[in-house]
Order: sequence, then structure tokens, then C-alpha cells
Amino acid sequence: MYAQFFGNYLLANHVVTGDQLIHALEKKSSEHLKLGTLAMHAGYMTANEVDQIVIMQTHQDSRFGELAIHEGYLTEAQVAELLQSQSPDFLQLGQTLVDEGLIDNQKLQSLIIDYESQNEIYEDDYSNETKESIDHLVENFFVIAERSLSSFEISFLRLLFTNLVRFIGDDFTPVNPYVCKEYPTNYCVSQKINGRFSLKTYIDMPETACISFASRYVGETFTAFDEYVQSSLEDFLNLHNGLFNVNISNEFSIELALDPPMVETDELLTFKSETYLLPIVYPFGTIHFIFEIYKSE
Repeated sequence: MYAQFFGNYLLANHVVTGDQLIHALEKKSSEHLKLGTLAMHAGYMTANEVDQIVIMQTHQDSRFGELAIHEGYLTEAQVAELLQSQSPDFLQLGQTLVDEGLIDNQKLQSLIIDYESQNEIYEDDYSNETKESIDHLVENFFVIAERSLSSFEISFLRLLFTNLVRFIGDDFTPVNPYVCKEYPTNYCVSQKINGRFSLKTYIDMPETACISFASRYVGETFTAFDEYVQSSLEDFLNLHNGLFNVNISNEFSIELALDPPMVETDELLTFKSETYLLPIVYPFGTIHFIFEIYKSE
């Protein structure tokens, strides 16, 4: 997760342009090996076992290594070994920028020191992205709220970034969120969460971006904006919000309810409650997530 927030830091400080950052993230992503791939290469897991863990991640918010240990596919020692062989994404992105000639090593060193200082990141954090360290990144990132985020809000945002990495790809960067009073839609799907924490969530993007998003999510190549692409967006939003409800139940013993996803037909959405828009930039286009908060405790 550090690479994605480091990308936002680079944009905010005008170190790179948006196009340069997206190219570097795309290159970094193509060179990064996921834990499942490393486990297969080491002979610790079969392809079927890896696929089984990936499917399990659609039902519970757990890391690949945690689930593999629970299912008996990997030992704790094997997971530690595989994690050690992974270079931190954060440093991989920096090295990619150096390789592309966008910055030199001295500039990279000063950027890393400043970024670590701003976000209170320590060396041990790179090999062990804890919930607490990610929560701190999220809080620093969402200063636009001009108030402390609730535990529910932090949990929701942390899970959103995690699910994007797991199910769409890690070659994205979040752009600073901002307060939203109205929004002109492209193709927009929404879903309401009801209970002690109540909000309406929206995902919106152009049709061309929808096709690429659905292709990544499903693992198939779509070429047209059809009902399969449209249902993929609904399924992702429902999956994310469903996992969030499970997390809230497990962490706080609070039960939340979901309305069915729905397609927004209005060309212009207007919001009366506290609402934030969060752009997520991928190589295939920008995804807009909107959070209309009705009640947060």
C-alpha cells in the first residue's frame, strides 16, 4: 500500500506528472510477483491451491499468507521466507523512477526520508504492513475531512484500497479527495449501507474504463460495454461493501445491512449530506468513488 500513497505524495509535491507516475506504477506492477506466484515457484503450493485462496479472499478480508497458513498450504516460516523475497512496493516504485531517468538516487533518498517522516513509517513497516500503519496513512491522506475519521470510516477506506489491490491491480494512485456537492455521472452504480454507520457509496467511470475495470475484475477480456461489464461493477461494489459489513460485525459486534446495488440514471447527482469524492487513477482511466455519509459514530 505504501507505493500507492507514495505516488500521491509525488504528485502533490510536483515531482512527477500524472502520466509519468502511471507509467512507473504500471512498470512496477508488471515486475512485482505476488505471494501466490512465489509460493508456486517455490513448490509450496499448487495452482489450484492458490486459486482457492484467491476465491476465499472474496468472502473475507484476510491476506493471502494468513489464509494459506489457516488452510495448511503454507507454514508461518514459509510465508516469512516468501515475504522476504519480495521487494517493498514503495522502494520498487522509487527505483523505477530512477531507472526511467525522472529522478536521481540523491533525489530519491531525500523524497523517501521526507515521506517516511510525514507518515511516521519505520523500516520494520515495509515487511509488515499492519492495520495500524495503513490506518495512519489513510488518516493523513484524508485530511480534507477537517475532522478525525471515525473507526468505521477508516475501516471502510482501508478495505477499499486493499480490495483494489487484490481484485483490480496495484498500479493505481489515489488523488486527494475533496468535498462534493454535486457530480455529473458517467456510468454510475450506487449502494446504501444502513445501520449505526450509514452511508451511500458510489462508483463511477467512463464506459471505456468500465470495460477495462471489468476485464481485470473478472479475469476475462471484454471488448464492449455490455450487461456483463455493467454487472461486474455492481458485483465489485457489493463485494466490497459486503466484506466491510463482515469486518464491522467481527471488529465491533455491530450488524449493518445492505440495499441492492442500483444504476444511477440521473445525469447530475446532488448531495445534501456530508459527501466526499475520491479519484483513483489507473492506466486505463480514472475511477471516482463517492461517499455520502448519513451517520457515523
